[in-house]
Amino acid sequence: MDVGLSILMGLQATALFLIFVYLQNLDFTLLSLPFLYASLVCLLVSLASHPSVNIPTLLRKKQDGTFPIWSLIIFSPYLYFVRIFSFLRRFTSGEEPYNEICEGVYVGGWPYSVDKLPPGNPAIIDCTCEFPRKEEFKGRSYLCLPTWDTRAPQPGEIESAVEWASRKRAQKVPVFIHCAYGMILDCKYLFLFDNFAAFGVENFVQ
Repeated sequence: MDVGLSILMGLQATALFLIFVYLQNLDFTLLSLPFLYASLVCLLVSLASHPSVNIPTLLRKKQDGTFPIWSLIIFSPYLYFVRIFSFLRRFTSGEEPYNEICEGVYVGGWPYSVDKLPPGNPAIIDCTCEFPRKEEFKGRSYLCLPTWDTRAPQPGEIESAVEWASRKRAQKVPVFIHCAYGMILDCKYLFLFDNFAAFGVENFVQ
């Protein structure tokens, strides 16, 4: 299983710690402390996102897609870093915010604004643990499966998501499944789509 996120956050933790040490050597103690704190947060995320550990609930994202205030404060070095990174990545790459893989079923990255959603007031399956559900999306059908980027939901979560999506499609409601950055071949998408057939909706994945 891909350990890319763990390695990335480990490298970031190391870089931040080196900045802390450098500033300490210059006697900029107060200035250095935020870098030490950010380094510890990144190290914790690196460990929690490792495939052998895989604890996406670390960040305490709620089922309604929001975060407790204490989580936003404690994990702010990571939570706000990934939001800024996501925006810059989307802005510089020119990637489409979503792709329709079959009629009424879309996949994409975190929709940080309404114009990044597919048409038709879609039901949303959120496969991220670090991105919030935007306030303007309230009132839309929503299912949260907190998952680290490049990881897959648990089997029970996959079954629940497939059943939920199948009900929405039976009601002619589009379904938008998103991870952090919208890579179509992300493992969580494959897990979800491979399981559609088990619930008698093969036409959605052909």
